[in-house]
Amino acid sequence: MAANSRLAAAAHVPSTNPAGADIRPAQSVPDDTPTMHTEDLTTVLTTPRLRLRPLTEADTDWWVRLHDDDEVNRFVGAYTREQAAARLHDIQRQWAERGHGLCAVELTRTGEAIGRCGLNWWEQFGETEIGWTFARRHWGNGYAAEAARTVLAWGFGTLGLTRITAMIHHGNEASTAVARRLGFAPLREDVVLGRPCTVHALDRDDFAAP
Repeated sequence: MAANSRLAAAAHVPSTNPAGADIRPAQSVPDDTPTMHTEDLTTVLTTPRLRLRPLTEADTDWWVRLHDDDEVNRFVGAYTREQAAARLHDIQRQWAERGHGLCAVELTRTGEAIGRCGLNWWEQFGETEIGWTFARRHWGNGYAAEAARTVLAWGFGTLGLTRITAMIHHGNEASTAVARRLGFAPLREDVVLGRPCTVHALDRDDFAAP
């Protein structure tokens, strides 16, 4: 685990991210600096391989398909169309109210939506969490780490956040590996959505920007 000078050391517990389903360890990714701009008053983040744009209720059917895979929904759950529409409504509202939220991750080369990554505000914890979920056929290409690193740079830079967490459920070792690579360290044990998890955290001063 990468050292984090602002977090107390904690025993490693194999974990999973409720928003992270990149089951296989990510490969190395380009160290290119991401660009950030606005498009129709909507934040868009880009890397050489990926484009991240805010999710809206128009993505309901795609959201259902993304989670309609037992390996993908193992830690994040499956959705009916009604559940997906409600979740995306909340995501769209968070974008309007807080200026951040979850994004669809698209391949720059083809425009295909391959997963989701972004920030989620947890009122009960008073924390902003990063999460990621990708379609199984795109695992193992380093997309989770690449997208997450871009979101972190945006969160710590443009948004001015001082700490971002990653709530990783016990058992999702690949998401723990991604979090380690990004510099996260265990902060505490907690219960999220009725399941035990290890909450990892990364402070702005400890983030290695791309």
